[in-house]
Amino acid sequence: MLAVEVSNIVKSFADKVAVDDLSFSVAQGEVFGLIGPNGAGKTTTIRMLMDIIKPDSGEVTILGEKLSEAAKNSLGYLPEERGLYKKLRVLDTIIYLASLKGMDRHSAEEKADELLNQTGMLPHRGKKIEELSRGMGQIIQFIVTIIHDPQLVILDEPFAGLDPVNTELLKGMCVDLRNQGKAVILSAHQMNQVEELCDRILMVNNGRAVLYGDLAEIKSRYKGDSVLLDFKGELGDEPGIIEKRQHRGYVELVLDGKTTPQQLLERLVSRGIVINRFEMATPSLNEIFLKEVGKNRK
Repeated sequence: MLAVEVSNIVKSFADKVAVDDLSFSVAQGEVFGLIGPNGAGKTTTIRMLMDIIKPDSGEVTILGEKLSEAAKNSLGYLPEERGLYKKLRVLDTIIYLASLKGMDRHSAEEKADELLNQTGMLPHRGKKIEELSRGMGQIIQFIVTIIHDPQLVILDEPFAGLDPVNTELLKGMCVDLRNQGKAVILSAHQMNQVEELCDRILMVNNGRAVLYGDLAEIKSRYKGDSVLLDFKGELGDEPGIIEKRQHRGYVELVLDGKTTPQQLLERLVSRGIVINRFEMATPSLNEIFLKEVGKNRK
């Protein structure tokens, strides 16, 4: 059973089409990246998944059914706009919000202490929310999102404003959720985080799907005509190379489109150059993102 199945959803606000005939699915046991520039339709899509707003047309199925009130307890949602009761203490906040998801007080307190301990927040359980730093507040919000053991977790910009230590902590917890067989939808602007965590991605722009599928397959599709080379010897003016880009510890050689990497490697070896590293350059997700979004803005 798929965790999420979206078929041809459309959503307009006044004369602006926010989501335009979008279809995708999310499997259980995967981290799925939902990415795109500001105003691309990501948050509108998430709100339709959550049944906060209804699509004008198309269908959304969550955990095998249309989202009922009872089924909403199987979801965990971390919205981009954070919202905790500032005057409430940390533990009381977690227990209260867990009760809204059907947890009894004893189970909620037990699980809260476990998660507070896991995140290093146990010493702060008695503090008021307003006494916490922004990052600490975000950790509490993440705890609230997963405390009721949801099968589908939707995280909208979970790393915004977090320091590197807490970013790594949350990334580790996302991996744990995946390893438990849960589905995680991650919407984030930090492409390096998406690239590190996600199995598959959907890139949207102007409400439409631009890229969709397995991240490794997408990256291999965008392999360019360049190789990364770490060598000993004198490179000189090798034919077939139109540009050399010096990086720390290696050089990137951009080929002319006629010379294959294999031909280049054979020529370098025949000239007695010692090759320590020779590989096809694969673009980062950030480079692919900039290329696709830039293409759509022309």
